[in-house]
Amino acid sequence: MTSPLPIRSPCPPGACQCDRDQLLALDGADVRILRLTRQEEKRLLDRLENIASLEDLQRLQTRMFDQLGIRLDIAPGFNEVRSMRGMVIDIAALPGMCRKTRAAIPAAIRRGLEKNPEIAWRLLNAHDLLRDA
Repeated sequence: MTSPLPIRSPCPPGACQCDRDQLLALDGADVRILRLTRQEEKRLLDRLENIASLEDLQRLQTRMFDQLGIRLDIAPGFNEVRSMRGMVIDIAALPGMCRKTRAAIPAAIRRGLEKNPEIAWRLLNAHDLLRDA
């Protein structure tokens, strides 16, 4: 007999609007996000803070979608990008994702980009913001 995969424990009542219980109640619902336990979330955030290259970040984006269903887009903001705060990090709406997780992922990515600014420059260049005139 195999045990089911561990799932995230519920948030305290009134602290979050993640709709975890409603997601579990639906037949055939995509519950991959619930595999992101608090311990696994810490590992993910640590990994995002320590990205080594743009390819590493893109690989993490793909794995986050494949394993958890998290759709993550990172792009330069509409105004000038003077710091990592100018980068737009968007997480698509996903039932079952805790609001704290939704805020922690972009913060971890920004810290990773601040540690390795060359990744941010490559990201800007990928969006044709630094091309030669």
